[in-house]
Amino acid sequence: ELVKGLLDYSRIGRSKNIAHINCNDLVKEVQDDLSILIKNKNAKFSVGNLPTIVGYIGEIRLLFQNLIGNAIKFSSPNTPPYITINAKLDGNFWEFTVQDNGIGIAKKFQQHIFNIFSRLHNKSEYEGTGVGLALCHKITEMHKGKIWVISVPGEGSTFYFTILNRLL
Repeated sequence: ELVKGLLDYSRIGRSKNIAHINCNDLVKEVQDDLSILIKNKNAKFSVGNLPTIVGYIGEIRLLFQNLIGNAIKFSSPNTPPYITINAKLDGNFWEFTVQDNGIGIAKKFQQHIFNIFSRLHNKSEYEGTGVGLALCHKITEMHKGKIWVISVPGEGSTFYFTILNRLL
């Protein structure tokens, strides 16, 4: 898993496949890919009317997959995950939000989680390599955007990311 994560991280930006990406369709595809996890955790979604953006399709897919997967994985015990995904145009950027009702992240760790190999929990609590959010950070930067989180432990997290609004 760790080697695969490192390979994924090193490959970000190598693709030159810029395309129009319908984010509504992309989120549905990610939900299909994660359908077993979604069913097992009884996760529910509210997805707003997302835009069509210009970007690197594989990378944007990985961005949504990591954020949605984490929202499900880091859910509170005995509470089904509820995930809300929205976007709005803010100047020259699309600002997306992926909000959950999960375990949350203490303020002192909220910047740290985007560093490669950062893990807040041991592997017996939650599986993973500590690469996923570093990938998200790298992907948003290659799209001239940024990523950040606002979170309250025990209440959930809202991940924000921006993508430059550009034309092909």
